Amino acid sequence: MKASPAIAGAVIADAGRVLLIRRTSPAGALLWSFPSGKVEPGETASEAAAREALEEAGVSVAPLVVLGERVHPETGRRVSYTACRLLSGTAHAASLREVAEVRWARLGEIPGLIPAGLYRPVQAYLDGALSP
Repeated sequence: MKASPAIAGAVIADAGRVLLIRRTSPAGALLWSFPSGKVEPGETASEAAAREALEEAGVSVAPLVVLGERVHPETGRRVSYTACRLLSGTAHAASLREVAEVRWARLGEIPGLIPAGLYRPVQAYLDGALSP
């Protein structure tokens, strides 16, 4: 049995907020997430995260550091999270087939959007990156 491709997520913090997307077809109870998608052959997780940010939210980003990897408790897929720096673009639903809405969320808004909570290394990164 062939393993399914890994998923790469872009954690984009800017001006005290983080970019989240709401998918047109949620994965179970997961309504809001980071821009993310399959890592293509020959691509690193960081490269995939940057590509997905552009494809799904219309923003160009520079990967900074991989925050960690886990098997997502909701989807069962292997997910790698990469912290990214916003370079250019205005966030919008760039792929209407996949993305219903984009939102820049403040730290205190995340629990209302992602009730199950964030992966601990991602939460720790955002606690530092989004604190005043």
